Amino acid sequence: MREVRRMVAGMRERAAKHDADGSFPDADFAGLREHRLLGLMVPKRLGGREASFLDYVEVAYHLGRGNGSTGLIFNMHASVTGALAQAPDELAAELGAGDTFFAQRDKLLSDAASGALYAVAMSERGVGSRLSKITTAYTPTDDGFHIKGAKAFVSGSGHADGYLVAARSTVDASVVSQFVVPAGEGITVEPTWDTMGMRATGSHDVHFDVRVSPRALLGGVEGITLLAAQLAPHWMVASYAAVYIGVARAAIELAAEQANQRRLSTMASVRARLGRADAAVASAYATVREAARLVDAADPQSAEWVWRAKLLAGDTATQVTASMMEVCGASSIRRGNPLERLFRDARCGALQPATSDVCADWLGVNALGGDPYADATAGPRW
Repeated sequence: MREVRRMVAGMRERAAKHDADGSFPDADFAGLREHRLLGLMVPKRLGGREASFLDYVEVAYHLGRGNGSTGLIFNMHASVTGALAQAPDELAAELGAGDTFFAQRDKLLSDAASGALYAVAMSERGVGSRLSKITTAYTPTDDGFHIKGAKAFVSGSGHADGYLVAARSTVDASVVSQFVVPAGEGITVEPTWDTMGMRATGSHDVHFDVRVSPRALLGGVEGITLLAAQLAPHWMVASYAAVYIGVARAAIELAAEQANQRRLSTMASVRARLGRADAAVASAYATVREAARLVDAADPQSAEWVWRAKLLAGDTATQVTASMMEVCGASSIRRGNPLERLFRDARCGALQPATSDVCADWLGVNALGGDPYADATAGPRW
């Protein structure tokens, strides 16, 4: 994707300001729209680029090199459009998607190809992304549904054209459904996002008290949400991974630039740190790419590779950016040095769901011959 590579330099120049004031990276998204990348996952018949998951990984990696916050906002948008675009019609029907689903899906995807941006409103305070624990509720009405509740970690909040909202039925509490809620009246953004890293994602709390038409119900029927985590774990788990690997690669590139400027390249310890960092990032990126290749091939082994990819990405980004700060010394801790920002951004990777500990536990249960989705001691993962 040559277009996104050409965007990296400009994104880096703007990233410091967006980080400082927590502002939305408008120019970055203007570039994404210009190159039709908001339609990356959309089928060509609907005006998109019909990318594979491997294609997505390459784009997300380079966005991470430019500005990790932009990459994460884009990731949430792509997780909506990608899950819709890549789910086979037969599978959607098998899961219970109604007759209106396919027209609804095509409208959402064609809007994305025309530049619409989608945000994900799943997580809630106190329960994170575990859909089995959410409290946002919906009630059927004569003309659709009434959705009421609050969501946290909504990247791109206030700038999205639509929100993918998970909510629990007030009629049957065991039923969790998803809705695509258009931006507008009844949606209130509470400016709560004042964080260490990924500040420009604008992942504020968002309050919903909205009435929507039946067309907003994703799939056209209630209660098919919880299966998504197991059927498409690459969008629930690994899609962040490439962004964080891109952040780590940016740290290496910037540390090497600073080391050359300060003539530190004669020091063996500096060269060794850069070399180890390069190998670590290349290895983690290779894992992410292998996971993507297996996802695209519908290989049964893809699930475990997806969890490996997320684990390695979060841990590698943290370790590499810390090491690159040591390459450049005390100057790297000053505000305004891009390595300081990259370290803060990278530190978020291991904490973002699924966390590194959850990924490692999943892989451990799998290695022991158990069911990673059921045999967890900490309760339901989703």
